[in-house]
Amino acid sequence: MRQLAPYALIYLLAIACAAGLATQSQAADAPLQVQIGYLGFRPDPGPLLSNVIPEPVDAGGRGAELAITDSNSTGRFLNHSYSLASVNADSPEALLEAATAQHAQGLRLFVVNAPVASLRQLSAALPDSLLFNAGSPDDSLRTTDCLPNVLHTLPSRAMLADALAQFLVVRKWQRALLIVGPTADDQAYAAALRRAAKRFGVQLVAEKAWSFDNDQRRSAQADMPLFTQTAEYDVVLVADERGDFGEYVPYQTWYPRPVAGTQGLTPVGWHKTVETYGAAQLQKRFEAMAGRWMNDRDFAAWMAVRSIASAVSKLRQTDPTAIRTLEISDQLPLDGFKGRKLSYRPWNGQLRQPIPIVQPRALVSTSPQDGFLHPFNEMDSLGYDKPEVSCRFP
Repeated sequence: MRQLAPYALIYLLAIACAAGLATQSQAADAPLQVQIGYLGFRPDPGPLLSNVIPEPVDAGGRGAELAITDSNSTGRFLNHSYSLASVNADSPEALLEAATAQHAQGLRLFVVNAPVASLRQLSAALPDSLLFNAGSPDDSLRTTDCLPNVLHTLPSRAMLADALAQFLVVRKWQRALLIVGPTADDQAYAAALRRAAKRFGVQLVAEKAWSFDNDQRRSAQADMPLFTQTAEYDVVLVADERGDFGEYVPYQTWYPRPVAGTQGLTPVGWHKTVETYGAAQLQKRFEAMAGRWMNDRDFAAWMAVRSIASAVSKLRQTDPTAIRTLEISDQLPLDGFKGRKLSYRPWNGQLRQPIPIVQPRALVSTSPQDGFLHPFNEMDSLGYDKPEVSCRFP
């Protein structure tokens, strides 16, 4: 065999090194593809007894779309590319089937805007995935039935009720009449209000169940004053998530008192009137894209996608387990345009966040209120704190 001259060996080695470097450069130039699934299902609320303005049918999904646009704006500097595969199903079965199909295509990161029952189904069906709950405020998911692969960007009912109760205490409205609607969601909201009242020292002077099935547009003036006649109160608390009667309580009560809860003065995850700390720019971008106001489910979905993007930017990978671990650590402060850095509670996966308290066209206050302290994080005065949670969130 003919022996190569030394210069020939050097030449061949140079070619091999150049080829290796070119291959590495091509691999480095390939963008990191981040695929996120959006799963939406909101059940038909049934016939309403009021003319309440319904929630937009695209609530949640448009927030996720805006977050994809925002993530690509920043991701291009890191050569990251974000895409959204959206599904809006008309039944729990269709939603589960669509989620399974997306999983088979390789998706492992999901934003879910669905009731608690569907969320539990999806969590069990996609155990190797990470789901962000942007649709269910159910307290059991944060206290007794924590799902190990689910993080929550939508505030829980307990967080909303605690935010309202803190404001009532600050205003010294400490005697309340509680009116509870007939649905399971109304009962759950009322339970959160009772817990918050006990926790912060608000006295419930009376509790009444709303059982009328008549049209309140015609009879509010006659029925509501008599219905709200009881021991004197400072405020009327309403638990009517669907909006059957709550819109007709303000200005119709026996005593001339403010109304709060699901109607009147309302604690929310997000609202059009939130404008400080850069929120006005987010509102404008959303309205330009969607042609309507951003609501709490839009913000929760936006926050979910942005949480994923922040974790991917830090990790340079899309592994759902790694992302979950980072999310519930203290190493990933998140910007949610609420004046404080947000983070996930490691004991139940709930996103810590201030809660705006609004009336329909104005921001009234934001909780946690001044003076309500906590040993570690004042935002943990809203909702279930670590000692109050019995489920194991690994």
